[in-house]
Amino acid sequence: MKILPSSLPEILIIEPSVFQDERGFFMETYQQRRYTEAGIESTFVQDNLSRSVGGTLRGLHYQVKHAQAKLIQVIEGTIFDVALDIRRGSPYFGQWTSVHLSDENKRQLFLPEGFAHGFCVLSESAQVVYKCTDFYAAEDEGGVLWSDPTLAIAWPISEPLLSEKDSQLPCLADIAPEHLPVYEENR
Repeated sequence: MKILPSSLPEILIIEPSVFQDERGFFMETYQQRRYTEAGIESTFVQDNLSRSVGGTLRGLHYQVKHAQAKLIQVIEGTIFDVALDIRRGSPYFGQWTSVHLSDENKRQLFLPEGFAHGFCVLSESAQVVYKCTDFYAAEDEGGVLWSDPTLAIAWPISEPLLSEKDSQLPCLADIAPEHLPVYEENR
């Protein structure tokens, strides 16, 4: 397993070890000891699976009181995955990073608590699995508009398929500070 840095220091790109031969491949998608040794000490409590058609954009989502660190991987297709730092007081507040995740590159993306997350589907369809460190809490869910002009996220699609909810999310500057997570140095 290799850990690659992203443009934001706490966001990690993980390249699991893949054992491939003429029959196919085998890989561990998560092994607590190895991830802890790599600095990912999160305890995951929920696994999610999302399937989306090409051109779909989901996000940018987060939870405040029930903040979730996430470990994301694509098992079918290709996505452009985005992590946005929305932690009040963070030296990286309002900055984002992105990575292409696919069933071919088998990469994973780790986001600690306090980041908004979103992705768009670049293939005909995509299945995304992700582990979370807290349970989904609908009453605690927040989001940032995918096309917030201040953020200038370089999405590779200009007219995505959006849910009604995602199309009405506010820009980051319009979110009340008490509805954003707080940066905690040296967590």
